[in-house]
Amino acid sequence: MSLPDRAAAPERLNIASVVDQVYEAIRERITSGSLPRGARVHQEDLAEELGVSRTPVREALRRLAAEGLVEMRTNRGARVADVDQAGMRVSYEARTVIEPGAARLAAGRRLEEPLARMRAAVAAQRRSLRNVRRSFEANREFHLALAAASGNEFLAQFAERLWVARIGETIYERQVETQERMLLDVREHEQILEAIEAGDARRAESLTRRHLTDAMKRSMDILGE
Repeated sequence: MSLPDRAAAPERLNIASVVDQVYEAIRERITSGSLPRGARVHQEDLAEELGVSRTPVREALRRLAAEGLVEMRTNRGARVADVDQAGMRVSYEARTVIEPGAARLAAGRRLEEPLARMRAAVAAQRRSLRNVRRSFEANREFHLALAAASGNEFLAQFAERLWVARIGETIYERQVETQERMLLDVREHEQILEAIEAGDARRAESLTRRHLTDAMKRSMDILGE
C-alpha cells in the first residue's frame, strides 16, 4: 500500500501571510496619503475592501500602532496618527543621530546600488519642482537611500520607520513654499551625494547634519504657528 502523495495535498491558508498582506496594504495607504493623518480607520470598510475578515485587519492595525502609525483608542476605534511639534522634534532628533552617521559610513563603503538610488532621487526631485507630492516622494527616497548606503540594515530600518511615522507630505508642503526652497533642498542633496561618492566621510557627515538641523528648524516653526 503506497503512501499518499503529500505534494498533491492542498496548501493550508497561512493566516500570518494574510495579516502581512493586510498590514502592507494599510501601511501603503497611510504613506501615500489615501488614509490621511488624523483620519479614522474603519475596520469593517477595510475588511470588505481587502476581501478579508476583521481579524487580520485588527492584527495589522496593532502592528501599525506599535510602529506609531496608528493610534488605537478604547471604545473609539483606530485613527491614523497625526503629527505635532513634539513628535516632529523627537523624530528629527533621532534623524540627526542616524543619518549623519549613515552618511559617514556610506562614504567609506560607496555601495553602488543605494548610490544609484540617491542619484535617481536627486534627478527625480529636480524634475518635480512644480509638484509637491512628487518632490516629497523623491526627497523621502533620497534619505532612505542614504540610510541604505550605510550598509547597515538596522540604520535603514530605523530611518524608514521615522519617515513613515513622522515625516509627512503635509509638513513638507507647508515647509517648501517656493521653488527656490525646493531647489535648495536638491542642491544640498547633491552636495551630500558628491561627498559620499568622493569618499569624504567627514564632509558627508557634516553636510547631512546641517541639512537636517535646518529642516528641523523650519518644521518646528511651521508646527508652532
